[in-house]
Amino acid sequence: MSDDKKNSGSPDRDRINVNEDYELQYWTKALGVSGDELRAAVKAVGPTAAAVREHLGK
Repeated sequence: MSDDKKNSGSPDRDRINVNEDYELQYWTKALGVSGDELRAAVKAVGPTAAAVREHLGK
């Protein structure tokens, strides 16, 4: 599924796409982690923001 920038509703906001620079920058700042840490978390638990937060203890 591609990242449709015109569709920014809840399903899109609840997922982290580490392949988009602007999302990587947003989420690393929001969670206080490095890009590598964020990529590892997404790889470990999937792209949902809630799962990544839980995995990182945020």
